[in-house]
Amino acid sequence: MTSATRTLVLGGTRSGKSAYAENLVAHYEHVRYVATGRRDPSDIDWEARIDTHRARRPSSWTTVESPRGLSDVLATPTDCATIVDDLGTWLTGAIDDREAWDLPRGTITPESDALVNAVSQGIGTMVLVSPEVGWGVVPETRSGRLFQDEMGTLNRRLAAVCDSVVLVVAGQPLTLKSAVQ
Repeated sequence: MTSATRTLVLGGTRSGKSAYAENLVAHYEHVRYVATGRRDPSDIDWEARIDTHRARRPSSWTTVESPRGLSDVLATPTDCATIVDDLGTWLTGAIDDREAWDLPRGTITPESDALVNAVSQGIGTMVLVSPEVGWGVVPETRSGRLFQDEMGTLNRRLAAVCDSVVLVVAGQPLTLKSAVQ
């Protein structure tokens, strides 16, 4: 049985976190890329972002588009290295699915619990990409503050169960937690 190696890669928008995460698994023969973004043909900018990520991935990688059921995907055994990009889009979708933008914080805790459990029980190599939030101004809207709070809580919980945590700033990785002690 393969031992688990779980890495959480954090960073701001356009910090280089996805490219860094992709490099972590580039040497594996088999890679499962789990894309969490939801397609929206009416949003040309969003579709262009997705296309940029797609174009960067090697054609040999298997892509699983999983805007829903992420914990189930991660709980499914695989002989591939797994990269999840990105947990911010997953969280947005989870809040949307529950129609929880105006509900109390913690409404999506069951979904977060399932994700953290799937990561902590996972075997093999797993790299999770997530936005680091809360370094700027406090968002003006309740939904912005809700996202910031829920994302920060999820990142903290995942960092606790991951072997390594890396923060990418301006394309430069900073190791916050290392599997090698």
